[in-house]
Parts: sequence; structure tokens; C-alpha cells
Amino acid sequence: MPRSPAVEVHGLVKRYDGRTVVDGLDLTADAGRVTAVLGPNGAGKTTTVECCEGLRSPDAGTVRVLGLDPVADAAALRPAVGVMLQDGGLPTGVRAQEMLEHVARMYARPLDTGELAERLGLGAFARTTVRRLSGGQRQRLALALAVVGRPRAVFLDEPSAGMDPQSRLAVWELVRELRDGGAAVILTTHLMEEAEDVADQVAVVDHGTVIARGTVPQLLAAGVDRDGTATLVVDTASDVDPTGLAARLGGRFTVERRSGTSLAVSGPVAPGTVAATTGWLAEQDVLVTRLDLGRRTLEDVFLDLTGRSLR
Repeated sequence: MPRSPAVEVHGLVKRYDGRTVVDGLDLTADAGRVTAVLGPNGAGKTTTVECCEGLRSPDAGTVRVLGLDPVADAAALRPAVGVMLQDGGLPTGVRAQEMLEHVARMYARPLDTGELAERLGLGAFARTTVRRLSGGQRQRLALALAVVGRPRAVFLDEPSAGMDPQSRLAVWELVRELRDGGAAVILTTHLMEEAEDVADQVAVVDHGTVIARGTVPQLLAAGVDRDGTATLVVDTASDVDPTGLAARLGGRFTVERRSGTSLAVSGPVAPGTVAATTGWLAEQDVLVTRLDLGRRTLEDVFLDLTGRSLR
């Protein structure tokens, strides 16, 4: 008989001052898997996670974590759930190592705090108070506090925000170990690379509901047409009007500005497309600094689903 998901959210609704932030959202997360929840700012993902953590009560719908109601059964869930909040929520006057050891004493079988501190590089600021830590250092401490109790379900809100590349790799390795140990890991992130690297399942949230879900390969494949449509990324040394290039390539292609002087040419891309693109740019006296006829990325899928306009 198949096991129930570690986290089950059905028809979740949450309103603030009459404004619906989460609107009938459904989400599941399994034990032994990493579930990444992606979405633009204000999409409702943090509110959803806070309802799962018992920090907010739903206005409608049901939320179950390890089979229990996170609000009504908070005391029973607390020993089995780890939480890393987006803003840390840490007392600012306590030293980092003292905070970790204090939290560890609340659990029956905590991880070895010395080993955990070494893995996350906490030793360098162990005697520093929280208020004096950098953003990345606070994130590492918050992650240690979330996992020290060996949680069966752990919620990580932007776990590697503000971290340098070395710290980020250490965090990803720890997340994989939590998953391999059987925990359900639910993380929110704006880093598409993070989701591609560690997530077993991805849910994309926008306007308070899940608009796409699946594994990373499934989401990537869903965005590629059967005729072999792909995307050519062109970086140039100066600004280019995408409408001129689109006119040269014809109606089978779309040309969009990605950021700065980077263009994305989408369509049945082939060597002839590359030649036509570079030829037109040469006619405009525009220097091409990079061409990338590579694979579709999770960021491409995310932007296709949620749009490119600022929120």
C-alpha cells in the first residue's frame, strides 16, 4: 500500500485584509524527496509554507504535515519538523554556537553540534552574536537550527539566499543528505540553479495557485515543441532592437530581450538560424560576444509560465 505524502495541501485559501493571497492551492511533498516551490515575489509561496509550518491558519482548505494539522497538533509536530524562516527569526543578542547548542538540547536525538557547525562553517563566527553576523552567516546558522533535531519534514525558505558559492554548495550537500535520510524537504527559492540541482519535484506557484508541477526533466520537456523548437541566446556588446532581428528571421521565430544586451531567439533553431542572426547583427555593426544554442533551462520554463514583467 503506497504511503501518504509527508505534506498534503488541498484547496488552501489565505486572505489578508480581504485580499486573496493563496487561492485554492494544492501541493504534496513526499518523504525522501526534495520539493522546490518556485514563484515570483507575491505569488503566495511563503504564505503557503507558513501555513504548513503552523505559523498561519488557513481561511479554507486543509493542510496536513506527517498526517497532522500543523495548527491544532503543533505540540505533537514540533519535535519532527524543522523550520528555516525567510527572515531568520533569531534572537539577536545570543552567540551563534550557544544558540545551536540550546536548540539541540530540545531534541531527544540531536545531531552532533560540533560536526554540524564544522560542515556549515559556523566555527569562524561561533562566539559572534547574531546581530553581528552577515546575511549569509545568519542563513547558515538558521539552517543548522532547522536540521539539528533530525526532522522528518523540513521547510527551508530561501535556504541559500545571500550565500557565497562555497556556502551554497555546502547547503545543497546537506539538503541531499536530509533527503537520502528519508526526510521530506520543502524549499522555496528564487535560484533556478538551486532548484535544478537539488529538487526531485518542482511546483511553480503564481497568483496563489500551482500552475505547473513535475520533475525538472518533465517541466523542461513540456516546454519543447515536437518540431524541435529551441532557444538561441545571443549576447551583444550594444543594445539591439529585437523587432528588426525578428523581421529578418521570419514568422516562425520570436525574439525577446532577456536582460541588458542579451536576446533569446525561439523557434526551429538550426545552423542557418545562427548564420542569419549573426549576419543581420553584423549589418547593424553590432558585436556578438556570446552565442549559446544550449538546452532549455528551468529559468526559461519559469519565465514562460509567469511572464517577464516585474511584480
